[in-house]
Amino acid sequence: MDLQLANKTAIITGGSKGIGKAIARALAEEGVDLALFARNPETLNAAAAEIAAATRRKVVAIPTDTGNTESVDAAVAKAAAELGRIDILVNCAAQPGGAPPRPGIEHLPDENFLEQMNVKVLGYTRCARAVTPHMKANGWGRIINISGLAARQTGNPIGSMRNVAVQALTKNLADELGPFGINVTCIHPGLTWTEFMEETMARQAASRGETLEHARDRMAQGNTVHQIITAEDIAALTAFLASPRSIAVNGESIAAGGGAPKAIYY
Repeated sequence: MDLQLANKTAIITGGSKGIGKAIARALAEEGVDLALFARNPETLNAAAAEIAAATRRKVVAIPTDTGNTESVDAAVAKAAAELGRIDILVNCAAQPGGAPPRPGIEHLPDENFLEQMNVKVLGYTRCARAVTPHMKANGWGRIINISGLAARQTGNPIGSMRNVAVQALTKNLADELGPFGINVTCIHPGLTWTEFMEETMARQAASRGETLEHARDRMAQGNTVHQIITAEDIAALTAFLASPRSIAVNGESIAAGGGAPKAIYY
C-alpha cells in the first residue's frame, strides 16, 4: 500500500532513541523529511545522521526541552523554516514508565507528579499548540500522541494519570481540529522492546540468574500474541496514522501491546 507520505514533513519529539527514533526511521523510509526534537544534542545529532544516511531524506536535529514553552516554540519555528512546512507531529518525548521511586500513595512525591505531567501532558500540548497554525494553513495535518497502556491499568498512579490525560487531550484536539483537515490520534504501547528495554531486561535476567533469551520468552507470554512487540511495530502503526490513508480514524486511542489477556476493553 502506498501511504501517500512522500515529500511530507514531520516533527518527532523524543526522536533520538527508542520508539521515537523507530518512528522517525519508518516515516523517513516512506519519503518524509524530518525534524527530530530531544534534549541531548549528542544523541540527537547521531540519530539524525544515521536516519539521513539510511534513507536519503532531510533530517534536522533540533535540541529541544518539551518541558519548556519557549524551547518548544523556538524549535517548531526552526523546524518550519528548515522543512518549509509542518504536516505531521508525533509526540513521543516522555520519561519511561512514570513510576515513583517506591510503590504506594505514601511515597508519591509532588515533584515526580509535576515533572511527569509537565513533560508528557503539557509537553504534548505545547507542541500541538505550536504546530496547529502551520497545519491549519496547509489545510491538512496529523498529530499522533504516544501514550501507554498504563492509561487502562492500575498499579502506577502517575503513569495512569499522565496517560489518561494524553488520551483526553487527543480527543479534545480531534474534535477541535478535525474540521480543519487535522486528524489527532493516540497510541498506547505496552511493554515494547527498545534499546532501553534490552538493557533493563539484561539486568533483570542477571539478577535472577537466567539468560536474556529466557527473560525475552517470559516477556512474550504477557500478551495474547505471545510475541515481543518492538519499537518498529509501533512505528509501523504510527506511519499509517500519519498518512492520508488514516482519514477514517480521528480522536481514537489504539492499544498496541499485543493484546491484554481476558480484557474485553482495556
